[in-house]
Amino acid sequence: MRVVVDTNVFVSSFFGGNPKKIIDLWKSGEITLCLSKDIVDEYVEVMERLRLPKKLTSEVLTLFASGFNLIFAGKTHPLDIVSADPDDNKLFECAVALKAQFIVSGDKAVIEVRDYMGIKVETPLQFLARIPEA
Repeated sequence: MRVVVDTNVFVSSFFGGNPKKIIDLWKSGEITLCLSKDIVDEYVEVMERLRLPKKLTSEVLTLFASGFNLIFAGKTHPLDIVSADPDDNKLFECAVALKAQFIVSGDKAVIEVRDYMGIKVETPLQFLARIPEA
C-alpha cells in the first residue's frame, strides 16, 4: 500500500499517538512511504524549526537514503488542488506521480479534498481504521 504522509503527521510521530502508529507501519513494511524532494525538504525544515535533535534528523535522512520501504518521485507535475494552501499541492503531486493509494494528513485543507483521482485523503485515525492489526 503506497502512502504519502503529510509533514504534520510525520513530525507528530516523534511524539507518539496515531501518527507514530502510521510510521511504525512503514518501518514494519506494511506500507510503502511515498516521497518527493519537496516533501523531504519540508520534513527537514519543520524538524529543524522545532529544534528536534540533529541526530534524529540525520537518522531519518539516512533511512530515506537507504530506500527502506519507500519510493521516491524523481519528477512531479504541478497540480492545483488545495487552493487554501497551494504549498500542500506537493502531496498530491507526489501521490499522482507514484500512484499512491492514500494521503494521510491532519491538515483540514488537505483532508477536505477526500479523494483525488482515486487517491483517498484521510486523517491518521481514518487510515488506521483500515489496518486491522494497527
